[in-house]
Amino acid sequence: MSKKFLAVIAAAALALSAQAADRIKVGFISTLSGPSAALGVDIRDGFQLAVKMNGGKLGGVPAEVLVGDDQFKPDVGRQLAERYVRLEKVNFLTGIVFSNILLAAAPMAWDNKIIYVSPNAAPSPLAGKQCNPYFFVASWPNDAYHEAAGKHATDKGYKSAYLIAPNYQAGKDSLAGFKRFYKGTIAAEVYTQLGQLDYAAELAQVRAAKPDALYIFLPGGMGINFIKQFVAAGMSKDIPLIVPGFGDDQDILRPVGEATLGLFDSAHWALDFDNAANRKFVAAFEKEFNRLPSVFAAQGYDTALLIDGAVRDVKGKVEDVQAVRKAMKAAHFESVRGAFKFNRNQMPIQNYYLRVVGKDAQGRLVNKTIGTIFKDRGDAYVQDCPMK
Repeated sequence: MSKKFLAVIAAAALALSAQAADRIKVGFISTLSGPSAALGVDIRDGFQLAVKMNGGKLGGVPAEVLVGDDQFKPDVGRQLAERYVRLEKVNFLTGIVFSNILLAAAPMAWDNKIIYVSPNAAPSPLAGKQCNPYFFVASWPNDAYHEAAGKHATDKGYKSAYLIAPNYQAGKDSLAGFKRFYKGTIAAEVYTQLGQLDYAAELAQVRAAKPDALYIFLPGGMGINFIKQFVAAGMSKDIPLIVPGFGDDQDILRPVGEATLGLFDSAHWALDFDNAANRKFVAAFEKEFNRLPSVFAAQGYDTALLIDGAVRDVKGKVEDVQAVRKAMKAAHFESVRGAFKFNRNQMPIQNYYLRVVGKDAQGRLVNKTIGTIFKDRGDAYVQDCPMK
């Protein structure tokens, strides 16, 4: 076989591989059952809303979104990731809520040079030395909300703070972040079982410690139960409670109710952000699902738009993964949070805000933005990331 003939075959193969895909396949893995299902459901609904509003397409290419429930179990998440990568041949993976599930499942994508775009979990090890070229975060680094909360507690002059979080990677990241910017005394640092719903023992310990403030990172059903029990025990009158943005967001406000009025939190997004992308999103989400969106829904929506922008930039040629990576780093999309850009470790550089729970014009419980805690904040680990 002549060299000229082989060159023609190689050129033809290269041209074929550079053709635009006839469809984009996304493997979406999330917690869709159990006490924390509301988080995964909101991420899923936000993601699928963006696809629907794009006419069922991502980057102008018809999109197929394969949805799987990890059941709050790392081994199930890993099995789903393996199926989507090996059998379904997806172009992207996304959707995971919890860091322990992400750390079990996402390596299946990275090992096969498939991009995982996180709509939530962003463990601190992946921000530093273990940063990965196939890992992008559309939400915020695990520590970030908690760093902002620690700064708020310092600004309020609280001399001592009692800290509670679940015993897993994100729980450890959360309290590390709070302590990084809190200048007072830590009365106690308590790690509970992940998924715990009864906090009688912890509340008794908090009462005995008499801290100036209590900070909790208890997502989903954990937070719902804790706040209900905290208020029922009469402790909300004596101990200020501070939470990260998702700790009193719409998925919490609906079941807990008016006990959340006046609660402060830190977040990168709020319903009342006055930009065109956010106004469009909030109105469309409420119309589609008959409820107000949460931070999780906003993150799911932005994740879809990030993928949409990257696919559009490469003109649908998603087989060229390095070109997709370059396009994704450019982040050509209109985020509901406003300005958005990636740090070297492919985690966001963005603002974090102080919010308070109040009522809107219709009497509904909502978070209202009252100030900026951090402007253009990245993370504490990027200097250790070897990526350029």
